[in-house]
This record gives sequence, structure tokens and C-alpha cells, in this order.
Amino acid sequence: MSRCVVVKLGSSTVTDAHGRIDRGKLSLLVGQVAELAERGDRVVLVTSGAIAAGLEILDLPSRPTDIPTLQATAAVGQVRLVETYAELFAERGIMVGQVLLTRQDTGRRQQYLNACHTLVRLLELGIVPIVNENDTTAVDEIRMGDNDQLAALVAVMVHADLVVLLTDIDGLYSADPRTDAEATLVERIDDASDERLSAAGGPGSHIGSGGMATKVEAARMLMKAGIPMVVCDGAKENVIVDAAAGVPVGTLFAGGSAALKGRKLWIAYAGRPAGSVTIDDGAKDALCLRGGSLLPAGVTDVSGSFVVGDPVTVVDSAGIVVARGLAAMSAEELKRVKGMKTARIREVLGDWDGEEVVHRDHLVIL
Repeated sequence: MSRCVVVKLGSSTVTDAHGRIDRGKLSLLVGQVAELAERGDRVVLVTSGAIAAGLEILDLPSRPTDIPTLQATAAVGQVRLVETYAELFAERGIMVGQVLLTRQDTGRRQQYLNACHTLVRLLELGIVPIVNENDTTAVDEIRMGDNDQLAALVAVMVHADLVVLLTDIDGLYSADPRTDAEATLVERIDDASDERLSAAGGPGSHIGSGGMATKVEAARMLMKAGIPMVVCDGAKENVIVDAAAGVPVGTLFAGGSAALKGRKLWIAYAGRPAGSVTIDDGAKDALCLRGGSLLPAGVTDVSGSFVVGDPVTVVDSAGIVVARGLAAMSAEELKRVKGMKTARIREVLGDWDGEEVVHRDHLVIL
């Protein structure tokens, strides 16, 4: 039975000890992807390495610190990177297509759907999409680890059956293996609760550094989508093929049943929030326990600059993220009427004909 597999190659997986693109490594990994394709599977590659390739081409001694040079380096390197993939796949009779994405692209519903359709059509045509973040425009996203969440988002977009994140460690450990000799590999995680993922090395923990935090967040997204994910060492022999076959090769985040689907997944994860809304305990209960919409009366604070339709994060009084949704009023309007009842709001805003800050249909509880 044909499956769809998303494979993410981290910077450490595609480069050598000197930080240069390692064609030998890539050839072995491409060979494994070709093997999956020969079995009838459809594969999407999400790859890092554009900046590393650019450093080599431009003969720069170190990674630039100013954004324009960094983006120029990525622009040059992206060409070399995709050319390398195209050559290696061509040797195995497979065509590739380049897809560059940013959160800004996927945050707009129509552009998100267009990207979904493009990726799916490429797969239908037997083409391997090579996906990367568009580092030449994504100013605040040029940092190691972001492609973990990009891979998770792509998996949602193509309805993948499995995600394989290749890195330079075996997987998720019970403690930091660099400092704790008794640390053991966590082979399987079955639930996406905050407590479970935090204990396994989520954000803010001692294992949350070095890129593992973004992998845990990617796992959280995928587990809510019902898509399993494997984190494993990209240097292991035949690791992609083994992971796809269900052979234990690292840490498996089991998918289970999808808690979120379709548009709700897009609201929850595709866009970068334009702001946040802080709510009181009564509003939190209304959202989480009674299935209500978010009303201005329950809002205590507003940050950011958003307009109607922008994604916003909803946080409680302790700063914990409760939900995400699409704003039904602007930040400027909400700052004027937060905490007010509906009748009073109409006196203040005059022509306001709504009732909610975020309607239940456009809200996802997290």
C-alpha cells in the first residue's frame, strides 16, 4: 500500500565536519528515498543546508551576522543545494521540484491551500518535492531547528503517514546524555500531554536546547494530527528505510487518532500569530469547559497589532497558551473595549455589529 513519508534532513545531516555540504552523505540518503519510491511510497524532502552551501560557494570564513548578507548567502546556497539534489535523484531516474515556504505564506488560507495542491500534484506526478524555508525573506526564521516545524506542517499539508526527522543524535533521552551517564533513549511516546512531553525533554527542560525543543513541538503538532514521527540519527545505515518499515531506530512519537483536522489544524499551527489576548479565569472556563466563544468582557490585556482575520494566541492569567484563533476585531478596537459588556461596547465603537473577539468556529483549544 502506497504511503506518504516526509523526511527532514537537518544541517548536521547534510554537512561535513567543516560545515560544507557533504555530497557523499546526501547520495546515501537520496538512495534510501529512491528505494522507498521504488516500493511505491511518495516522499517529500524537507531540507536544511542552504546557508551552509552558500558559505562554501562565497568562500566566507564564518556565518554572517547581518541579515542581508545571511539572506544573500542563503539565496546563493539554495541554488547549489537543489542542484545537488536534482543531480543525485536524476542518477536514480527521479525528478525533483523545489518548494520554498514561509509562515507568512501558509498563514494565509488560500495560499496555504495552493501550496497543499502543488505538493500533492508533485507527488501524484512521481516527483520528489524538495522543501525549504525561504530564508531570503523569512527574517526571523533563519535559525537552526525551524525546519522541524516546517516538516510537521508539510506533513499536515500532504496528509502524510509518517515523518522522519534526521539529526545527529539517536533520539529523545530521559536526561541529557552529555552530562548524565545514566540517560536512556526514550523509544516511544504515546501521548502529547504537556506533562509527558516536558518530562521527555520539552521546551524549558534541560534537553530543550540544541534543537530538541523544536522537535518536541513538531511532535506535538503531528500527534494532534494523528501522524507518527520518528526522531533518529541520520548517520545510521539505512535509517530512512528502516524507519519507514517500522524498525526501531530512534524515538517514535505515536500518532494515534487525529484530535484536529483540516481547517482547525491550519488555525492552530499554520500561521504566525499577529498578537495575543490575555483572558480571565471566567473566560478560560467558558472556552475550555463550556465550548463558548471569546467575548471582550473576558479580555484583560492585548498585545501585538492584528486586524480582523489575523491569527492570535489566547493566554490565561499565568501566561499559559489556552487557544489560537482568528480575530473578529482588531487589536486597536479590542484595547478600547476589553473587559466591557456587549451593550457598552456598541456605545464605544458605534458601528460594531459583532459579539466575539474570536468566534468558536474559528477557535482551537490547545
